[in-house]
Amino acid sequence: MKKIRIGSGAGYAGDRIEPAVELIEKGNLDYIIFECLAERTVAAGQQDKESDAAKGYNQLLEYRMERILPLVKKNHVRVITNMGAANPKAAAEVTLETAGRLGVSGLKIAYVLGDDISDCLEKYQDCTVLEKGVRLSELGESLISANVYMDAGGIIEALEEGADIVITGRVSDPALTVGPLVFEFGWNVEEHPEQMGQAVLAGHLLECAGQVTGGYYADPGYKEVPDLERLGFPLIEIDESGVFTISKVEGSGGIVCVDTCKEQLIYEIHNPKAYMTPDAVADFSGVIFTQVGENLVRAEHATSHGRPETWKVSVGYKDCYIGEGEISYGGSNCMARAELAADILKKRIKLTDICLEECRIDYIGYNSLYKDTLTRKLQASEPLELRLHMAGRTKDRQTAERLACEVEALYTNGPAGGGGVVKRVSEVLSVCSIFIPRDEVTQKVKYLEVLL
Repeated sequence: MKKIRIGSGAGYAGDRIEPAVELIEKGNLDYIIFECLAERTVAAGQQDKESDAAKGYNQLLEYRMERILPLVKKNHVRVITNMGAANPKAAAEVTLETAGRLGVSGLKIAYVLGDDISDCLEKYQDCTVLEKGVRLSELGESLISANVYMDAGGIIEALEEGADIVITGRVSDPALTVGPLVFEFGWNVEEHPEQMGQAVLAGHLLECAGQVTGGYYADPGYKEVPDLERLGFPLIEIDESGVFTISKVEGSGGIVCVDTCKEQLIYEIHNPKAYMTPDAVADFSGVIFTQVGENLVRAEHATSHGRPETWKVSVGYKDCYIGEGEISYGGSNCMARAELAADILKKRIKLTDICLEECRIDYIGYNSLYKDTLTRKLQASEPLELRLHMAGRTKDRQTAERLACEVEALYTNGPAGGGGVVKRVSEVLSVCSIFIPRDEVTQKVKYLEVLL
């Protein structure tokens, strides 16, 4: 029976490259995916593109391509990635230039367009924003991007046309894996619901790379994971039935076991019976993982229930500014001094009319995760050291800067012994969601070729 091997080369925008290199060299792969887009990444890319029309793609694209292009050519591995972010065309051009510079010839590079509907937002102003319950029009002029979570259609078309490297913008994370599987096996949701469910499951397990090989699982003394400093990334081997195994390269760090797979299965899943992706509504409620060897787990019994008729659009907008500062106190009476510093800051905010939408004070090392109610019940003694952190949310940068400066002023105006002050101001890009009919999105695939 025909089998396909797909590896995960990245699980987020800034991920390591060494595990991907290891997979390409030793994994006997047919495909490798690089999943590098989070919710806000495309919005940030759009801002980069506004400043420079040749930017907007993943900042590590060139670095990654320099490392992998000679290897994927040598080992006949096809690459599928969403590193195009807000500018797949530029990403493809950079990849083309990199291949030429490295002397890697005979590659066909495809880039997929259609997810960016920023220029069409006027027709969707009456759409309800999922997170806010208001019409999109109420966000006004703060909107900076709108990208549809597309299905694997463009990826499939590119592979059918012989592309060695496929670069997309915003597609669903599992689509990077669903694409090659549909291309290889000819599955569809009407005739192959079980296989399509398995395809989405495979994509979901691969999308975060090191998480399923123990990276997010490790907890010393409770859940031990060996050699995390050289954590290996996962690969799947899947056949025409849709059943697959998940493993890693022999000798790499980490662990693949039933529990690492279970933890990743429920990661970012709202409803296991109806995981909505543009390719299929996956049902993971019957999934069974079986340990069939060392670092080898079989996954089966996912299914799907058709596909959604609407697609999610991630809308980026300029939300606010955050002004924040930190200062450390240590030794005898440090808690009381930090509390005095916090009290000073609260009074200074009122005294100087710093208008904030929201303000938060944390004592890092004491209550910054669980706040006071739980902390005071569980804390055995006063801390020996802690770090006061204040952050305020406001609509303008100047106000945020004023707040940050108040924390800095504690150096010489506040309680004794403060040190290590840090202050910063950052603009916050937020995202919200609307849904549009799937038939209003048109994917286009373009091609470049390295003909050295």
